[in-house]
Parts: sequence; structure tokens; C-alpha cells
Amino acid sequence: MRTGSEKNEVHPLGLATVRWFVAFRVFFNARFYYPVFTILFLDFGLTLEQFAVLNAVWAATIVLAEVPSGALADVIGRRRLVLAAAVLMVVEMALLCFVPRGNVDLLFAVFLVNRICSGGAEAAASGADEAMAYDALQRAGAAAQWGRVLEVQVRFQSIGYIVAMSLGAALYDPAMVQKASDIFGFDAVVSQAQTLRLPLYLTLAMALLALVSAWRMEETASVPGRGGEAAPDRAALPMEALRMTLRAGLWILKTPFALAVILSGLLFDATVRLVITLVSQYYRVIHLPEAVYGLIGSALAVLGLFVPRIAAAMSRRRPPAANFWTVGLMILFGLTAMAPTIAGWGVLPVAVLVGAMYLNGFFVSDYLNRVADSSQRATVLSFKGLSYNLAYGAAGLLYSMLLAHLRAGTPGSGPATEIQNAVFVSSLPWFPAVFFVLLLVLAVVLGRNRTLR
Repeated sequence: MRTGSEKNEVHPLGLATVRWFVAFRVFFNARFYYPVFTILFLDFGLTLEQFAVLNAVWAATIVLAEVPSGALADVIGRRRLVLAAAVLMVVEMALLCFVPRGNVDLLFAVFLVNRICSGGAEAAASGADEAMAYDALQRAGAAAQWGRVLEVQVRFQSIGYIVAMSLGAALYDPAMVQKASDIFGFDAVVSQAQTLRLPLYLTLAMALLALVSAWRMEETASVPGRGGEAAPDRAALPMEALRMTLRAGLWILKTPFALAVILSGLLFDATVRLVITLVSQYYRVIHLPEAVYGLIGSALAVLGLFVPRIAAAMSRRRPPAANFWTVGLMILFGLTAMAPTIAGWGVLPVAVLVGAMYLNGFFVSDYLNRVADSSQRATVLSFKGLSYNLAYGAAGLLYSMLLAHLRAGTPGSGPATEIQNAVFVSSLPWFPAVFFVLLLVLAVVLGRNRTLR
């Protein structure tokens, strides 16, 4: 008979569900169209206004579905939610791969369904896949190995992201594909219409692999209706999900450690995500050629190969408070370094912010999984995702108001691009200033919370 100490020696990747969890995360997040995301929508024939509406629908879908999906995962089983996420990803990519071009109204309707499916997939996968993997470790007596799982998962996910960023941008460029065609002796004339969907086809293949990975994962937590338990009343599932949602919310409010982790994490995540969303504009104002944006994204993803190992060591050796303040200071440095838009800095400030985001994601996941009970783990993790998206949406709304204020005070003469660049540059000093104030507020709020020390 194996002892508890022997069980702790189980290698996390020796568990099938953990391996398939890593595979699912890699395939689910390897989106080959990301480096050309905005121009892909426009090249299909949509307008910038429609693009903005579609992104708003995507964010709203995630916010509305995040916590209910986590609660449903705890009620009907995490595997079903992960499978639903994979199916939705297949549907969202198939829509873009096969929708005909030319009819703008049809295109907008199909892209609208695509954004709803995409947001639903993100919400369904959020928390459920992670909870399944952690439960598998816990059942094997190896919950202490969760940090190693996160380290491996982020490393492989970063490799997938690097491949997707590099190959996706290259395949979208007709000149690049034409050169490759000439080298291999193909007698073909390549146009943008032909390369438009190549990144989408590859992402559809990733969606099918994500579906296979989700199918191979196994449920280890107790699910109503299995193992002799009474099957749930389907009509009562929405109310049960609501009760579980409220119960998890009350638990977070009554658990100082969990509340402190979520509050710290959402401030850091919302700030960095907003800046990363705007990073191509930053590259433009520091005079980097647009052709290298995809390569820069791939290079920054390399941070995911070794930052998780550093984070795991920090998590083992340092208290949570020290780790979160390290992340906060890194973000403050990155924002401050970006503000002057000095070309010589290059991508250094962005690299610091990306590194901080990796650290923040690791710490929040590690700490919440330690403290959350298996019966509501997916719901708690979904609460985290909900708070992150609400904070990100609020930050984006406030930033748009700031831009409107700054644009009103910017002289209207000159090319539109120069005016846009001037407004963007004048907005950058606000980031470190506002973040510093919010960091002080967070310090005051958490100052009496001894659970992070």
C-alpha cells in the first residue's frame, strides 16, 4: 500500500487528465489569426465600427456566461463544460472558414454568431479545465505538484503561441506565400483572397484537436447522477447554479486570502491587458516597422518558457504579499518606461509587462487552487475570470473617455494619423500615474490583511 508521502512523488504528467489538460490549453489558445486579428475582419469586408461592435459583443458574452458556466461545471460536471467549449470553438472557426464573402449583412451576422460562440467557449473553458486537472492531482495525492503543472502548461502554451504568431502572419501575407510557392516550384499566382483564410483553416484544425483533448479528459470529482448519487433535476439546474454562484461569492467575501488574491490579480491583469491591446500603436509611435509586429509577439511569448519556472520558485520560497508587490512594481516600471515613447527603449517596457502578466497569472491560479474547495473550485475560478473581464471592460471604458478628453484638446490640423498618434502619446503618462494611485489604494485596503504575509 502506498503511503501519502509516496503519492506525493507522483509525476503530474503521469496522470492522463493532466496531460490532456495541457494539450487542451495549447490547442485552444493556438489562434493563428491573432497577429492579423483586426485587419482580418476588415479584409473580409467589415467596417471598423462593426469590428468595435463585435468585440463588445464578445466581451459581454464572456461577462454574462463566466460565472454561470463555472457553477454549471460544478453541478453537471467539468468535463461537459470543457467539451462544450471545444465544440463552440469548432463552430466559431467553421463559420469564418466557410462563410461566403460579398454580402456585408450576411458577413456581419455570421461574425456576430462567431463572437458569441467565441465568448461562450472562453467562459465554458474558464475554470472547468483547470479544476479537472487539479482534482486529478488531488485524487492522486499530488496536489502540491500543481505548480509544476502550471509551469509545463504555460511553457507548452507559449510554444504554441510562438508558432501561431509566426506562421499565421506569414501565411496571411500573399507576398510571403508567393515566395514559398515559387521556391517549391508551384505554378500559381497568390492573392490576398487566397491567403485570407489560411490562418483560419489552421485554427480550425487546432479546434478539432482541442475537442479530442477535451474528450480524453476524465472527471474525477463527484458529479450528481454518477456513482450512485441521484441524478439532478434538469429543471432545477439553473437555480442550483445560481445558489452555487451566490455561495461561492459569499465564500470569497468571507475568505480574506481569496479576496486579496482576486483584488490584486484583477488590478494587475486589467492594466496590463489594456496596454497590450494598444501595443501595436505604441510600436508605431516609436517607429518600429509594422512587418516585425508578429515577430515581436513571438519573441515575447518566449518569456512563457522560463517565467513560470521562476514563478514556481517564488511561490515556494516567498510569501504571497512579496510576490504580488514584485508584480506591481514591475508593472509600474513598464508603464513609466513606455510613457516617454523613447525609441531606444524598443520593446523592453512591453517585455517587462508581459513578464508581469505571466507571473500574475501563475500566482493567482496557484493561490486560489490551494484555498478553494473542490466542490466549488470551478465556480471560484470563474468568479476570478468574471472580475477580470469586468475590470478590463471598465478600464477600456475609462480609457475611451480619456481619449475623448485628450482629443478635444488636441489641435485639429494635420493628417488624421498624426492627430491619432499625438492623442495616444499624450495618454501614456496617465497609465503609471493612475496605476500608482490604485496600487496605493490596494495597499491600504489589504494592509490589515495578514493572510498574504
